[in-house]
Amino acid sequence: MSAYELPSRVGLIAGSGRFPFLVQEQALARGIEILTLGIKGEADPSLESARGSFHWVGLGQLSKTVRICRQAGISNVIMAGRVQHKSAFRILRPDPLLIKVLSRLKSKQTDALLKTVADVLGEEGIELLNSTILLEKYLAEEGILTKRKPCRGELENIRFGLRKALELARLDIGQTLVVKDCTVIAVEAMEGTDRAIKRAGKLVKDGLVVTKVARPSQDMRFDVPVVGLETIASMVEAGATSLGLERGRVLLLERDALIRMANKNSIAIIGSDIDENV
Repeated sequence: MSAYELPSRVGLIAGSGRFPFLVQEQALARGIEILTLGIKGEADPSLESARGSFHWVGLGQLSKTVRICRQAGISNVIMAGRVQHKSAFRILRPDPLLIKVLSRLKSKQTDALLKTVADVLGEEGIELLNSTILLEKYLAEEGILTKRKPCRGELENIRFGLRKALELARLDIGQTLVVKDCTVIAVEAMEGTDRAIKRAGKLVKDGLVVTKVARPSQDMRFDVPVVGLETIASMVEAGATSLGLERGRVLLLERDALIRMANKNSIAIIGSDIDENV
């Protein structure tokens, strides 16, 4: 299904963070009926207050998820929000469909689990859509997104950082790289983007450039790379001056507020294709 063939009703499997709220808002703004399935222990209870139906489901209740969607006549679902990696593999009482998923797993990587969940949902008549299908305007577009343009040195670092970050992401290590003077200062690992930025700030003072990409094999149905207000706050704390994002593949949560915050702190943000000159 393309972004121009939107369903009239959609299910939302919601984890933590701001991402599920954006999906709810955009679905309702477009007149799309939405059924939200909040994952217990992960989703924000405030999601219940939105228009549309809401149900709580346990992390191991895949059969219940399918049953609720069928009863509501929903065959298209969006997955949005974080689920802790540890939680995904600490399910004490998986239901029959989740047992089917776990029996097929060849690794304990979160991506492998989610891809298998998507396959099993498909077999049950539930299509997992690209999680950004309603959020095109929140994806980093090509060009300068802020009032301040990166200087020549920052552009060189952004170009260097994006290309190195792509290789990092290709190895499934992380998706964020912090650089200065075309030298890698910090590599994102399990700690996440914001902590990687702060770690870089403890190693080098000022003039840092942050770059973020998607994996070449990124499945945009889940685990979409995001930056948010916390990212900008971490950059300010670390003395980072610019942020380079892979065009069309990184989501800017609370986009307007994020850009205002960047402008206030003279941080330049640019979206770019990695294979082309920045």
